Amino acid sequence: MLVAMVAFASTPDPELPAFDAKIALRASQAAIGRGLPDLAFTDQQGKLRRLAEFRGRPLIISPVFTSCFGVCPTTTTWLKQVAEMARVVLGPGSFSVLTIGFDTANDTPDRMREFAAARGPFPPDWVFGSGDEATIRTLLAALGFTYAPTSRGFDHMIQATIVDGEGVVYRQVYGQEFEPPQLVDPLKRLALGQRAREDTLEAMIEGVRLFCTVFDPKSGRYRFDWSIVLSAIIGVMCFTAIAVFLWRSWRRAS
Repeated sequence: MLVAMVAFASTPDPELPAFDAKIALRASQAAIGRGLPDLAFTDQQGKLRRLAEFRGRPLIISPVFTSCFGVCPTTTTWLKQVAEMARVVLGPGSFSVLTIGFDTANDTPDRMREFAAARGPFPPDWVFGSGDEATIRTLLAALGFTYAPTSRGFDHMIQATIVDGEGVVYRQVYGQEFEPPQLVDPLKRLALGQRAREDTLEAMIEGVRLFCTVFDPKSGRYRFDWSIVLSAIIGVMCFTAIAVFLWRSWRRAS
């Protein structure tokens, strides 16, 4: 299980710090509930951006290094597919994605732009960012993302972090090709929480739609499950019938 969550670049170099997968996983899980600092970084177009720009809706942060020839490209391609699935469920503009380069010596805006172009196109709310060493180290520490240099790159967690609309780490998703519900379902829960705070009929209808949209393992897609609606209606009818029966029994007894 740990191997699936960790990218090993090569045989460890005894002259470099060792990567401990168990310690890395503990650090990753410990980050849940932690607020992210409002750091500045540069996007793939060379524009200065801040993490605060993403407040108000969920943000998925995926650390990569652009000189990676296997794990990082595969992870990004799969994340793109699952994010497209999530947009079908949640709607366009419902969340953002930030792919951030952690190899600060090489992951320049130009390299991040080339990395994106080789796997695109990506929607406007998917940003590829880079930054100086201090900024990236601060961000990755807040995310609980652990990496270690090797003779041929980096050993690191294969991790995508879901951040809520308040800038707080909400969930960690691990692996190159994780199951779609691992990413989509936490995003759904965040969206349902948002709808619950909105006291409008439209928000209630949208909340019901989200709640009844479930993953179908056979098709590998999300679909609206009418059986959930039917079960809810039957449940309400049964509860109402029991309440009426008890009320009538109480009236006869009194």
